[in-house]
Amino acid sequence: MKKSIHQFQVKNAQNKEVNLADYKGKVLLVVNTASKCGLTPQFDKLEKLYQEFNKEDFEIIGFPSNDFAGQEPNTADKAEEFCKINYGVTFPIMEKIHVKKGEEQHELFKFLGDNAPGVNLLTHPKWNFQKYLIDKDGVVVDYFIPTTEPDSEKIKNGIRYLLEH
Repeated sequence: MKKSIHQFQVKNAQNKEVNLADYKGKVLLVVNTASKCGLTPQFDKLEKLYQEFNKEDFEIIGFPSNDFAGQEPNTADKAEEFCKINYGVTFPIMEKIHVKKGEEQHELFKFLGDNAPGVNLLTHPKWNFQKYLIDKDGVVVDYFIPTTEPDSEKIKNGIRYLLEH
């Protein structure tokens, strides 16, 4: 059996436990986010993507992180509030964590980077808005570098494929 993200528990922005096993049967896009980044406007396209596919067993999960140039100074709940007010975000924003490879890296992002297909050097976040596409069994099937727009055909086609299979 392949390793799955369903083995992890995280906390949401209100510090409540979330078992990722609750997402079994759903296609996921996991993203590390920041509110003061040049890529922050991607929240708008992430929300549109969420609205397009969330009725079909698709979820986006955002994890605020301050790892890159201090671009997420807010607490998790304030980051969530920022996303809702400024971009109308309705997908879940989780706890603020470390996503950058190293000793402090959260175990979920270590798992995502280590299990994404491709060169390990590239699969770990190097900046905000790295995206990981997860299948219904919790397996990391692809990743997208931060500059890949959420509404790109590459991401949409990946989601469509996983929803159909």
